[in-house]
Amino acid sequence: MERVLLLNATFEPLQLLTSRRAVVLLLCERADVVAARENAPVFRSPTTSTPVPSIVKLRTFVRIPYRASTPPLSRRAVLLRDAHRCAYCQGHADTIDHVVPRSRGGSHEWENVVAACKRHNLQKGDRLLHELGWELPFPPQAPTGLLWRWQHLGEVDPLWEPYVGSTQSAA
Repeated sequence: MERVLLLNATFEPLQLLTSRRAVVLLLCERADVVAARENAPVFRSPTTSTPVPSIVKLRTFVRIPYRASTPPLSRRAVLLRDAHRCAYCQGHADTIDHVVPRSRGGSHEWENVVAACKRHNLQKGDRLLHELGWELPFPPQAPTGLLWRWQHLGEVDPLWEPYVGSTQSAA
């Protein structure tokens, strides 16, 4: 199923919808089409046909609960931020590592956590980087931008860029 970007009435991005949910919002007259792809798939019924849009906008403003400026830290989020690349060897990462180990007073914060492969995570253990002669290729930081959580989708529809920006990560 195609993904559709949902915008608030003020044109701020809210979330990604399935194409089916977007068409339902259009048919219920709760949203309007902002942009559509050429050669888009079409939902058909006996009485109507609706092409799948790329972006829809709600007709009424939806108040969103306060969003923390820093996203919650989780293993999945760190792996997404670092694009599943080990901070030490740039190979495939499947775990996370604290740059300053928690046993040595390191905190569980975005600035102290990186993605790592199992080999380098075990090799580092509870030592500091300078003890091993290692350096990080980038300073770890909290992810920014609206699309960082959607990096796993790969190609992002170019029609979305004016509303959400780029998917480039900080790494």
